[in-house]
Amino acid sequence: MGETRCTELGVINRILPFSCVDGPGSRMVVFMQGCNMDCPSCHNPQTIGQCNHCMSCAPHCLEGAIVASRAGESVRRLHLCAQCRQCDRCLAACPRGGDPRSRQLSVADLVTEIGQHAMLLDGVTFSGGEATLQHRFLAQVFTALRREPNCEHLSVLLDSNGLLSERHWPELLRQCDGVMLDIKALDNGLHRQLTGRSNVRVLDSARQLAQANKLMELRWLVIQDVNDTAAELEGLIELIRGFPHPVPLRLNGYRHHGVRQQGKQWPETTEHRLSELIAYLRAQGIEAYSGQL
Repeated sequence: MGETRCTELGVINRILPFSCVDGPGSRMVVFMQGCNMDCPSCHNPQTIGQCNHCMSCAPHCLEGAIVASRAGESVRRLHLCAQCRQCDRCLAACPRGGDPRSRQLSVADLVTEIGQHAMLLDGVTFSGGEATLQHRFLAQVFTALRREPNCEHLSVLLDSNGLLSERHWPELLRQCDGVMLDIKALDNGLHRQLTGRSNVRVLDSARQLAQANKLMELRWLVIQDVNDTAAELEGLIELIRGFPHPVPLRLNGYRHHGVRQQGKQWPETTEHRLSELIAYLRAQGIEAYSGQL
């Protein structure tokens, strides 16, 4: 597996052993910790921040599962998994929007964990947070998976917000089978309102991935009466028509479940509105479908 080169550590929020909605077939989903967007609409807001070992969360853990580990003058947060009852009280106490239960894994440890389930899987999807923030770690994981006999059959997919720099995509795409890219808004001002970031790099990533034939799917989180305007639709259609190959568009209706209080300012998206949008997009030649569960 070339372990001497696998020097990176990854920060993992959690690992979902089986999923059927994060790519084709039966998949494991590795949720990476940390994101470079700050979306009020995020359903996993505890994956946004990174722990700085401030220990603000420890007093809120009724089970004593969060303790301080001292090495010299340094204090590190230690999460005792066996004592944790997943009550989530620690999440609200984190001033950085992180998850005290996140853990650091080596490349070898993550590949071993994936390998334990590999016989029952068609692939692995790396999500987040934003997985590409840890692109060096991911590149080593992808290479190790290809070299591991019981994992080499697995397809490897990325779920990304598209903010990765153009120069870092090629290293990931050499070993990655495809990318599912999230689109929040085509108008840059609206995108900043929804995410806190410009969409210039996102749209450039979409085109770069399409040119490399690695853009497996666009995912559009539809927030009714916010980003489903006629101008947004036309911008989305223009973007997809500019790709060298057809790319499917998955529409996810916005829901309040799991979002922070700020995200509840926007309405939930109705099934009727999703159906309207899909019908319109299909009439324009776009392969659109609903990702609603």
